[in-house]
Amino acid sequence: MVDRSRDTAGDRRAPAAGRAGVRERVRAARSRTGALVARVPARWRYVLALFVGAKVVLALVGVIALSAWDGAPAAPPADEANMRADQEAISSHRSISMWFAWDALLYDHLAREPLDGAWNDFAFPLLFPFLARPVAWVLGGDTAMALLLISNVAFLLLLWYATALGEKLLGDDASARRFTRYLVLLPTAFLFQAALTESLFLCLALATFYYAEQRRWVTVGVLGYFLGLSRSVGFLVAVPLALLLLRQHRYRLDPRSLWGYVRTGWPLALIPAGWLTFMAFCRWRGGDWFAYKHAQEKGWGIRVQNPVPVIWNGLTGVETRDAARVWFAVVLLAVVLAGARRLGAPYVVYALLMVLAPLSMGPPVYKSLLRYLLAVFPVGLVLARWARNATADAWLGATLALLQGALFVVWLAYWTHFII
Repeated sequence: MVDRSRDTAGDRRAPAAGRAGVRERVRAARSRTGALVARVPARWRYVLALFVGAKVVLALVGVIALSAWDGAPAAPPADEANMRADQEAISSHRSISMWFAWDALLYDHLAREPLDGAWNDFAFPLLFPFLARPVAWVLGGDTAMALLLISNVAFLLLLWYATALGEKLLGDDASARRFTRYLVLLPTAFLFQAALTESLFLCLALATFYYAEQRRWVTVGVLGYFLGLSRSVGFLVAVPLALLLLRQHRYRLDPRSLWGYVRTGWPLALIPAGWLTFMAFCRWRGGDWFAYKHAQEKGWGIRVQNPVPVIWNGLTGVETRDAARVWFAVVLLAVVLAGARRLGAPYVVYALLMVLAPLSMGPPVYKSLLRYLLAVFPVGLVLARWARNATADAWLGATLALLQGALFVVWLAYWTHFII
């Protein structure tokens, strides 16, 4: 007679042993994953988590918002439908195509088409679209994806340099992380992920300040050259960096010190040289050193003027949307000036330049003002110092996140013309 009780017990033990083996393999996999993660430097772990988190959240919000407008009579109106068609031509995936609006489409044109000397060939500094050309070659000629890749890699590096600079200026890791997080939570920081120059410009600006704080002035000059090529205000960053050099030498102005400034700080001349290179390119291809200026005037009616009346007219005019945009600039200036003593002259001057220079373009800047204000990174340093208390940090972070979410949805509804 066969003893089946022994077989039954064996059958029970076999699944149990199998489950134990699965659990053991899962624990081993977790251990290996944990070991790999532990080998990543702490700063990079934080930066990567912030980068991935921002991308996932905004992708979800963007796709949901765009889906909600499907079939809505005014989304977009008939006279604004071309941009939606251009986006769909770039990609059928909304999580990708939504990052192309306004200037992003013009950058794609500059990256894709040969320059023929037309006025709009010189309407933008060419670093961003020209970087996309070799990247697009690697990607099989897809200039749109090349632009998006460049802006997102710059966004990732921006976060690293922000954390590193924050540790230097704020003195501790927790404050540096707050500073970086607030840069990601600024009202229009979603534009760091778009195919625009915001992330590239701020990445280069943060990098120049980081290396300047380390007194690596040749590196500052090389990066500053590309900063000067990236946007029209890039060459102005030479001014606060020169102040940083003076501060490192305690603002001494005797003859021997002047020679020391020249010997140490000569790479700062490379920053305006970047913009002069673009001017020389305009002369070579378009026959006009000031082709950029003339293109801005012809395309958008931009003329340099006193920024103070521009601020006043924006606040007191009949257009409430202009007033709302200018109030963002006023609040940024107020925050920076309130924290000026701790920031120091170089960072205050940089912030003032990044606010007032766009406003000197006159009323046409109103529609793009919220984009340009992203460059004012010192505001994040002030907020990081103010929000040392955990409760204040939580409330400030939540407020900024809600504000950014609202503005992101407004930007996706590009036909409102509120953020261009």
